[in-house]
Amino acid sequence: MLTLHTIFERAGWVDGELVLPFHLREKSRLRACLANGEEVALLRPRGTVLRGGDLLGGSDGRVVRIVAEPEAVYRVRHPGAEGLVRCAFHLGNRHTQMEVGDGWLRIRADPVLGEMLAGLGAQVSAELAPFEPEAGAYGGGHHHGDAPGHPLAPVPARQKIHRPMDA
Repeated sequence: MLTLHTIFERAGWVDGELVLPFHLREKSRLRACLANGEEVALLRPRGTVLRGGDLLGGSDGRVVRIVAEPEAVYRVRHPGAEGLVRCAFHLGNRHTQMEVGDGWLRIRADPVLGEMLAGLGAQVSAELAPFEPEAGAYGGGHHHGDAPGHPLAPVPARQKIHRPMDA
C-alpha cells in the first residue's frame, strides 16, 4: 500500500488524485482510495489539514494531488456588510467552521444554523461545493512558503499565546 507522508510545494508531475471531503482532510491518519481505486495510507502529524490542490509525496516517489470533494454546504449572503459580519459572529460563537469569500460565507449544511441565519436576515442557499474553511488563529498545519519536499512538521504540543502585556 502506498503511504503518503510528505507535502510538496510543487512537482513536475502528478501520478494520481485523492478526492476527499473536508472532514477527512482534517484527519492525521487515514486509509483511503485514489481516484483510480488504489488504496493509500495518509500519515500526517496531528493538526495538519490538507487543502484542495496540495501535493503529497509517497513512500515510492509518486506524487498525489489532493482534490476537495464537493459536499453539502450553505452559501450565506446578506444585503448589508454589517449583517454578514453579524452572521459570522453568531457562527463563530457556535464554533462553526466557515469559509469566507467576497460577500459570502460558506458552512456545512445544517438546518438549525440555516434557520438562525435566515432569522438574521441572511439569504441561505444550499449547494454542492468544495468546503475550505478558515484555519483559525491557532490552526496548525503546513504553510505554502516552505521548501519543496519537506516532511510535514509537527504542531507544537503547546503554543505560546502572545498577549499585548507580554511586550
